[in-house]
Amino acid sequence: MNTDGLGTLQQRLQHSFAKPRLLQQALTHRSFSADHNERLEFLGDSVLNLAVSEMLYAALSDLPEGDLSRIRANLVKQDTLHQIAVELGLPDLLQLGEGEMRSGGQRRPSILADALEAVLGAVFLDAGYPAASALVQRLYEKVEINPQMQASAKDPKTELQEWLQGRKMKLPLYRVVATLGQAHKQTFDVECVVEEFKLIERGIGASRRAGEQAAAAAMLEVLKAKTANATSRKPA
Repeated sequence: MNTDGLGTLQQRLQHSFAKPRLLQQALTHRSFSADHNERLEFLGDSVLNLAVSEMLYAALSDLPEGDLSRIRANLVKQDTLHQIAVELGLPDLLQLGEGEMRSGGQRRPSILADALEAVLGAVFLDAGYPAASALVQRLYEKVEINPQMQASAKDPKTELQEWLQGRKMKLPLYRVVATLGQAHKQTFDVECVVEEFKLIERGIGASRRAGEQAAAAAMLEVLKAKTANATSRKPA
């Protein structure tokens, strides 16, 4: 990997890695090596959600939970992360297999969004949550956070979360059941679990996020039908 490029990235992140191997791993796609970034991505996803939640809690003290959840979903969605990853110069630093490289993987929004989350996971392991949270704040410092952002359309994951929270239920769990296809053209089979109803629904997408959204949409359809049926059976 280009050492100069990694040095420049650390300057942009304003974080110097004590363990540079973590940054290299964060930029390595599964098509390139078995030592890839998916576990770091998993960790970084949680770090990102917590850090953004803290930002919103502090900046929008008067908004209720549902609006905060909707704004957070807008800030951590793939399009937003993709834009930040491009601004950091991640496309030129990704390590991809030949097939993925030929198919334009270094510009694919899902791959770049995942790599950005992996970088956050790497910073967390390298220096702890305060450093990772500070990085998230720097990455979002140009984003104006205001109550009007609540007008953003709900995606299925956000809508499902709000549906469950409104009924005082646990948040859904998402698990990647299978990864299908060649490394440069994969699809992700994801299941969504709602424990209270003992329900499991599945969705397939071109990225983990897309699979989660598809599974959430399927779960919403089942839950809404279940609610409608229960209402129709109530005695007049």
